[in-house]
Amino acid sequence: MGRVLFLCLLAGLGHPCGTETVASRPLPPPGQGHRLLFIGNSLTYENDLPSIVKALADAAGAEMEAEAVIGPGFALEDHWTNGSAQAAIRRGGWSVVVLQQGPSSLPESRANLIDFAGRFAGEIRGVRARPALYMVWPEASRPSAFDAVSESYALAAKAVDGLLFPAGEAWRAARRLDPGAPLYARDGFHPAPAGSYLAALTVFCVLFNRGPTGLPSRLTLQTGARLAVPDALAATLQRAAAEAVEQLTR
Repeated sequence: MGRVLFLCLLAGLGHPCGTETVASRPLPPPGQGHRLLFIGNSLTYENDLPSIVKALADAAGAEMEAEAVIGPGFALEDHWTNGSAQAAIRRGGWSVVVLQQGPSSLPESRANLIDFAGRFAGEIRGVRARPALYMVWPEASRPSAFDAVSESYALAAKAVDGLLFPAGEAWRAARRLDPGAPLYARDGFHPAPAGSYLAALTVFCVLFNRGPTGLPSRLTLQTGARLAVPDALAATLQRAAAEAVEQLTR
């Protein structure tokens, strides 16, 4: 059933870790497999987002494997300088490589995101994989920044002809549907389990071209960790994910 492996570049995450362009080829149809590489920081690592996506895929009968290269607080520029992400990409065998950094709402951070997404896209296409951007969200104290965050990630995805996983837009939709939805952890930035579940729904929907309705809200991850979202909240989050993904096709 595949695996999820983490390569943590530096201590400090608080847990032990363990030239045809693919854009011209269709993604595997529902029920067929993907092999993902996530490149990001604690917004990917917290609650083990890759494993949540895999658990959803398993539940839907879709094959998926995932690995991740994580650096605490890393932007894509930091990953590029470090070099471990490029080494992981060059091992090959990926179908999609997922790129993530912070909210990137400021003009300079947007330019940085687009620049280094482009650099990584060259490496990704060199191994016949497709780049994807994992859109995150602003801090809870900056809800007005949702527009800028969404635009930054959408522009980066467009620049590299990549997939866009609109987690940030799904968070915004969920906050509208249920202002009390517990998406943020106590620090007001990292995701609570429900926030990671919502983000994973958007990845699943785009990756496998399926809607989220009916996906389980109680998951056992490969590490043995369990994620449980109350049924009523899960229904709201599934609706929010569907709305966010639908925006991509308008």
